[in-house]
Amino acid sequence: MTHLDVEIQQLRESMKELMALTLSQITKARTTFLKLDKDLGREIIFYERRINSLELKIDRDCENILALLNPVAIDLRFVLACMKINSSLERIADNAEGLATYVSTINNPFDEELISKIGLAEMFDVAESMLTDVIRAFENEDSTIAHGVFKKDEKLNELNMKAALVTEEFIKAHLDKTYESLFVLTAIRKMERVGDIAKNIAEEIIFYIEAKVLKHKKD
Repeated sequence: MTHLDVEIQQLRESMKELMALTLSQITKARTTFLKLDKDLGREIIFYERRINSLELKIDRDCENILALLNPVAIDLRFVLACMKINSSLERIADNAEGLATYVSTINNPFDEELISKIGLAEMFDVAESMLTDVIRAFENEDSTIAHGVFKKDEKLNELNMKAALVTEEFIKAHLDKTYESLFVLTAIRKMERVGDIAKNIAEEIIFYIEAKVLKHKKD
C-alpha cells in the first residue's frame, strides 16, 4: 500500500466519523425539538465543538494530500469531493445546533395540532433519510443510492411549500400563537435546508464515483 493509499484511507475514516456525528446531531435535534428536551439540546451544542474540530482536521488532511502526494483520477476526485462534503456536513450540524439553541429559549411544549398539521415530524423523517442515504452511498461507493436522494428532495420541497400555507391558516385561527407558529416554521425551513445540503453531498459523491458533474445541470 502506497503512502497515498494510506492517507486516502485515513481520510475516508475521518469522513465516516464526521458523517456519523452529523447524523446523530440531526437525530437528536428531532427529539430535542419535538419533545422539548433541553438536556439533549445542550448535548447537541456540546458536540458541535467536536464537529468543528473534525472539520478543520479534514480540511488540513485534504490540503496536505493535494499539496504533497499529487493524487490523480479517482483519488483526486475523492479528495476534492471530501473537501466539499466536509463543509456541507458542518453546515448540516449547524442547523441542528440552531434548533437546539431555539429550544433553550422555550418553556412550554409546542402546540400538538400545529406540529401535526405542519408536518414537522415528516420533514425530520425525510431530511434524516436523505442524510442516511448519502452516508450509505459514500461508505459503499454506490452512486445509485446517491441518485435516489434527488427524489426525496422533491418530497421535502413539497412539504416545505405546504407548511407555509398551513402556518398562515393556523396563525389566522390562533393569533395568540403567532410567535410559536413562526418558530415551528423556522424548524421546517432548517430541515428543508438540510435536504438541500444533502442533495449537494449526493452530487459530490456522484462526481467522485462517476466523474460526472451535476451541479447547475438542468433536467
